Amino acid sequence: MKELEERLATDSHNSSKPPSSDGFGGAPSEGTLNAAVERCAAGLATTEEAIEERLRATPVAHFDETGFHIEGKRYWLHSASTEGLTCYGWHTKRGKEATDTLGILPRFEGRAVHDGWGSYFQYGCDHALCNAHHPRELTFVQEQDGQSWAGDMKELLLEVEARVEQAKAAGAEDLNEATRREFEVRYQRILAQGMAATPPLEPRPPGKRGRRKQSKAKNLLDRLAAHQQSVLAFMEDFRVPFDNNLAERDLRMVKVQQKISGCFRSGDGATAFCRIRGYISTVRKQRHDVLAAIEHVFAGSPFVPSRAG
Repeated sequence: MKELEERLATDSHNSSKPPSSDGFGGAPSEGTLNAAVERCAAGLATTEEAIEERLRATPVAHFDETGFHIEGKRYWLHSASTEGLTCYGWHTKRGKEATDTLGILPRFEGRAVHDGWGSYFQYGCDHALCNAHHPRELTFVQEQDGQSWAGDMKELLLEVEARVEQAKAAGAEDLNEATRREFEVRYQRILAQGMAATPPLEPRPPGKRGRRKQSKAKNLLDRLAAHQQSVLAFMEDFRVPFDNNLAERDLRMVKVQQKISGCFRSGDGATAFCRIRGYISTVRKQRHDVLAAIEHVFAGSPFVPSRAG
């Protein structure tokens, strides 16, 4: 199957090992590869369920989504992951219907790290927002709109990150209450300055309906105010990272596949890819040999992660 050939070629190219340790030199037929992919995916059904169960039980998990194509049509690939687990699934939609179908978030009771897409907040778990996005947005508001509060907020977030990293390096498990409170007060003060500096919406013209469009600065202020606890979650719980880069890294291989292949040829092929790729990612994260783990699938004893990682 074309996707498997490309995956093996790309994995071999990116691997720190010599290509011969992760690939093969033969040229099997497409039918042979198709049959191998189907058999491998079928053999990983139980392992995929085990990965999903461990993800639901983990205290902190990362979630993300990206567009991809099947038979030339746009769909959405969704991921759920930790440092030791990866799970993928695709759906026709991006929002809650898709994450419900994937089945992890509806039963997840830990803290979900994500980029703030609205559908994630429809779940009752705790949340943490990716702070890699906020400095970029704050820089835009500062430079394009000339609002100094945005620069102050960016500096504050980076200062908190640095303080957390210092505390971790010193062996601390959290910031002391006085330090956390100081940062919270400064955060709220900057928000107040931003609200005062942001012009209110123009009155709605007579006879006009619908939601009035806000400025990017106001949208950002509203998000930072409404989700302060999620923005600063990395300060409250050192298990929570500053950003959602782990999820973005887990989606990178799919973007490489799409760049090479253009799209999947069928929904079944995309489903098989998601299951096998999630298995390979999990195996690597848990420091096991990939080819040996694949051999175990065909031998009827696939690797099953024993930890959430």
